[in-house]
Formats: sequence, C-alpha cells, structure tokens
Amino acid sequence: MNHDEVKNSVQETYRSLLAAYDHVPRYGQRLMIAEIVNSLKPLFDETEARSPIVTIEAGTGTGKTLAYIVSIIPIAKALKLKVIISTATVALQEQIVIKDLPDILKGSDLDFSYALAKGRARYLCLSKLDLMLKSDESRNALSDLYGEETVEFEGAPIYEQMSEALISGNWDGDRDSWSTNLDNSVWSSVTIDSGQCVGPKCTHFRDCCFFQARDGLDQVDCVVSNHDLVLSDLALGGGAILPPPEDCIYVFDEAHHLPIKSNKHFAYSTRIKSAIEWLERSEKLTETVRADEGFDVGTGAQVSKVVFSLKRDLDYIWPLLLKYVEGPSVGSSFNESPYVFELGMVPDELRDLSQNLAILFKRFSDALCSYVDAVKENLEPSKPRSVQDQAELWFPLLNSIKLRADASYELWKGFSTKDKLDVAPKARWLSAVDGATFADIEMSISPVSAADDLTDKLWSKCKAAILTSATLSDLGAFSMLKMRGGTPPDGKYLSIPSPFDFANVGVLEIPRLRCEPSNTELHSEIISKAIPKLISGPGGALMLFQSRRQMEDVILKMSSDWREKILCQDDFQKSQLLAFHRKQVDEGKCSLIFGLASFAEGIDLPGNYCKHVLIAKIPFSVPNDPIESTLSKWIELNGFNPFMTLSVPDATFRLLQASGRLLRNEADAGRITIFDERLVTKRYGKLMLDALPPYKRELFLRSFSVV
Repeated sequence: MNHDEVKNSVQETYRSLLAAYDHVPRYGQRLMIAEIVNSLKPLFDETEARSPIVTIEAGTGTGKTLAYIVSIIPIAKALKLKVIISTATVALQEQIVIKDLPDILKGSDLDFSYALAKGRARYLCLSKLDLMLKSDESRNALSDLYGEETVEFEGAPIYEQMSEALISGNWDGDRDSWSTNLDNSVWSSVTIDSGQCVGPKCTHFRDCCFFQARDGLDQVDCVVSNHDLVLSDLALGGGAILPPPEDCIYVFDEAHHLPIKSNKHFAYSTRIKSAIEWLERSEKLTETVRADEGFDVGTGAQVSKVVFSLKRDLDYIWPLLLKYVEGPSVGSSFNESPYVFELGMVPDELRDLSQNLAILFKRFSDALCSYVDAVKENLEPSKPRSVQDQAELWFPLLNSIKLRADASYELWKGFSTKDKLDVAPKARWLSAVDGATFADIEMSISPVSAADDLTDKLWSKCKAAILTSATLSDLGAFSMLKMRGGTPPDGKYLSIPSPFDFANVGVLEIPRLRCEPSNTELHSEIISKAIPKLISGPGGALMLFQSRRQMEDVILKMSSDWREKILCQDDFQKSQLLAFHRKQVDEGKCSLIFGLASFAEGIDLPGNYCKHVLIAKIPFSVPNDPIESTLSKWIELNGFNPFMTLSVPDATFRLLQASGRLLRNEADAGRITIFDERLVTKRYGKLMLDALPPYKRELFLRSFSVV
C-alpha cells in the first residue's frame, strides 16, 4: 500500500469506530490522526534518511489513545514495521491492553495482533522456584552466598502452590496474574534479573516463563510496553528484549516521564562502607568456587589481590569525603542536604583516587570473567546433572557481582573524568547516609539531561517516534522537552487544546493571603483556616502539597472533625486511598485527599469524586536537588537566566498537570484554588497564569488570614 491508500484506510477505520460505538467525531482527535499520518509520510520514501519524530500535546478529552492506534498501526503494517506503545504507568498500560485495543479490533475492520511486554522481574524463575522447594540446607546456602535473608520455611506452601499452578497450566508465571497479592519478600526469592539469568543454558529454558512471553513479542504487530523496559532494551543495544529500534515505530504516551526515567537509567551510585562489605562477601564466594575441583578458574589469587587493593583505596577515600558531607551517624535517616560539586567538577585529589578505583574495578571485573566463563562451561548439557545444578546456583551470583563491578567502574570513571565544555555536565554529589547499623557515604553521578542518551540510542535509530501526553509544553513552547529529552528542533510539534469549555465549567481562584509561601508556619496556618471555608457539603476534593512537612503541619492544625475527612497519602497505598475516597463520596460524605507530587498526575477522579483542587503553592523544584542545581549552574554559565529558562517553565509544567486533575471529562465542573499570591504579584507568575487553561478567574476576590 502507498501512503494515499493507507490514509484512506485510516479514515475508513475511524469512521467505522465512530459508527460502531455511536461516538461523535472530535476535532482534536481528527487533527491528531491527520498530523500523525502526514508526519509519517516520509517513511514511504526510501530515499528519506531522517526518522520522523512527532510531538503532540493533546489535552484531556482529546481521545489520543484511539487517535495514535488508528493512525499508526495501518502505516506500520503497510511497511512491515512493529509498533511499540510505551507508557509510564501500569494503569494506562492495562487500559490499552484490556480495553482500548480490543475495542478497536471489535469496532472496525482493522486486523492486527498485540501483546503486553513486561520486565523479567515480573516473571517467576523456575530455577529459583526449584531451589525454594528444596531443603532448608539448600536455601540457607543460598542466603549465605547472597548475603541476604530468604523467606522462612513457613512461606514454602506458597511456592508449592505456584509449582502446582504451573504444572496444571492454571498460571503462566506472571506475578500480575497470580490469584492473590504477593508480598515483595516472597516474590523476590523466586524472580531474577538479566544479570542472573543463564538464558538458553538453563535446564528450565524450554519452559521459562519470561522467554515464553518474550518469544511471543516477535510474532505480533503491536507491543505494549513501558518506558523502563524500553530504556533497558536500548541500554543493551536495542533488540535484546523488544524488537530492534530500526524496525519499530514508537509511541511514547505520558512522554513527559521519558527524560527523567532515562536520567535515572543511566545514573550510578555506590555507598563506601557497603561496598567494602560487598567486596568481602564477593571474595568469599570466589574462594568457594575456586575450591571446587569441578571449576577451573585459575585466578583466585588475582581476585583476592584486587579486592585487597579496592578495600584499601575505599578506606583511603572515606576521610576525604567526610570533608564535604556532614558526618553521618547511626540510627538516623538520610541527610537532607547532599553536597553537590558545582558544575559536576570534583577536586583533583578526589579525581585521582577515583581514577585508581576505576582501574581496580576494571581489573576486578576482568578477573571475574574467568569465574563466569568457568561456570558457563559447566552449564553444558554434556556435564553431569549435579555439576550443572551447582553451576546454575553460582552463575547468577557471580554474574551479579561482575555487573555490580562494571557499574562501580562506570561510577568511578565518571568521577575521574572531566566533562566536555560544550555539553551539559554530569551531576556529581555526595550524601551522608545515617543507617541503622553503620553510617555511610553515598556517591552519585547522573546526566542532567537525557538529550544525548536519547538522541544516540533512540531518536537516531528508530524508524519513527510519536511523543504524546496531556501536558508536554511549558509557557506555550516545547523548550523543556527539547532540552531535557533531545527531541530534534526540526521535528514536528503540535499542541491540541482540550475540548472542555473551561471558562464555563471551571473557576480558578487565587485568594489574598498577605503571606509568602516561604513563611511556612504562617502559610500552613492560613491554609488550615481556609480549607473549611472553601469546602462544604458532600463530595471529593484534592489538596496538593510540595513538601511532606507542610502537608503534615496542615493536618495537625486542622480540627479533629476535619482530620476525620482527610485521607493522607502517607496513611494508605495509593489504590487503597482512592478506593476509600470513592466509597466515602458514594456514601454522600465529604472526602479530602492530601497528597504530594505523585498525586498531581495520573489520578482520575471524575465528577463528584473531585469538585475542587487545592494547590499549596507554585510547584518549583527542590532547590538542593543535585541534578537541577547542576543544570541551573550550566545554564547560567551559558549566559541565560536559570530561573526564567529552567525553573519557571518546569513549575508551569507541573502546575498544568496539577490543575488538570479537576476536569476529567466534558460533564465535569469545579474549582481550583492556589494559595500563592505570586501568580498575581510577580511577572513570572502572570506568565504562568496565562499558560493555564482559560478558566474563569477570581483573583484576590476574597482574603484568608489566621484571625
């Protein structure tokens, strides 16, 4: 099919779906479909080398999921490409798989297959299940080698139930399809990560739950995944877990999460004293393996020598790090103020020691290769069963040590390397960790922008990509996404407004407080006095805070009657809190959720469940965040105002997300109250206010005070 034929097919499919479900065509949805189909036209030109990267901000109510599915799948099928739909949340992933894709198949002639892709940690490892079903002696040996606690024997019945369910065919090994909620301690004993998996050499490979699910991905037209899994695949070069990027059209829904997740994915950290303990356990394991006559490793002395040098140098570096962080102590929690090296530049003394440690960790990793190779040899089918079993036990342990050694090498190499002057630096910082048993210092390094990583590993390799979300722009532009995510300046960018009649169904109020949010005590007192006056009668409301301390302070200042109406996010799991909130509202009661940043997005409370959104203050980033402060310094070094270039656009983006909790469908109505006068009194506040949807405004029409 050529492009015109595909375009006609897309239009016909869309008309069929509207007729099948008696839907009215939405202008924004039609616009999004047209933009995607037209933007991907270069894919039909074999001489076109550039990959189309299309960014579409589609306001709530647009119907963007249907729009991108209907437009992309016919194009991908015509060009024999795969579609990867990636989301940031499990809720959206499940909605697409359970509802959206089946509805499109049922209501149209569009013919395609799809599958849900999950990470390895969501699947049971048959080898580890076998181990858990063996004797106490076997499990205790595993605990000694791992240096971790295993589940007590009383937990064994659950593993027997798992085994029976697998044998009977009533379970596929997917944690999410188990009949009851599984505690993390139970599940972690029977799952595995990529570094611990022996792959095709495992005796259980033919029946492996993960690889059976993975094989199915090659046979389908559309794979529904998540950002973390996509990034894991890209870190492995692409095509290791998901289909190769060169054969795929990606759709990143909730795309605003992608840069942040990418930064976390390519960040490294280590704790000094914990690393010394880990090295001692690792040396113990290598000695055990070397003592086994069935494993010819030959480099035991070299491992011991390198471990000795590593422990020595880590001891050397400890007093140097204490110069920069407030001394950690036993029995407390994390130090709240990390020491951030300005522009990521570390002193020469620390850089020299880091270089030595990088060299030593590289030697340690190289030495471990002989152990891993020796164990691999004993995984061959020609080896006795007992030798294979021992190798299957040791491989995940040894390879995990090697992978951690590789990650440690990357961290110390990062601390020993000077960044190029023409690119954003890495953020480097130290944190005092006040543990329950011993104090420690954590060293961390992270990109401040995902632009380079995503450009190198994704945008330059994929066939095409669509980025979409209800909020992607800032102050009417896409500058933050371009800077943080590396989307090309010449890519396609489109903002589709929400179909909601904001001016007639929503009111945005900024009351007069005569108080700056920086005066936290007075600000919290005023909020606690204002809430009972703003919320009356039955129904739901959402109060969003920037800090946990202020959230707790406001709760304490509320009367006992009001505290009974408040559901605080710290008191419940998110799903439990939302279920309880809905129940309270359904019973005709008043229910007020108190939440932090995680409740400012991804919360769907339509109608009476949320008639009022209250926001404590403008959601500026935490000033001592190492990544943000490093990026801010770099922006300033390049002659820009970091507050206006970075802080204000970021805060505007978050304010848009938070205010978006009010109207979830076209029948909704309600109010938004923001307890921050700066939106009216400051120049940047007026810019932020103008970037919000056109609600009816009530600015300083009433006042609140502590009197």
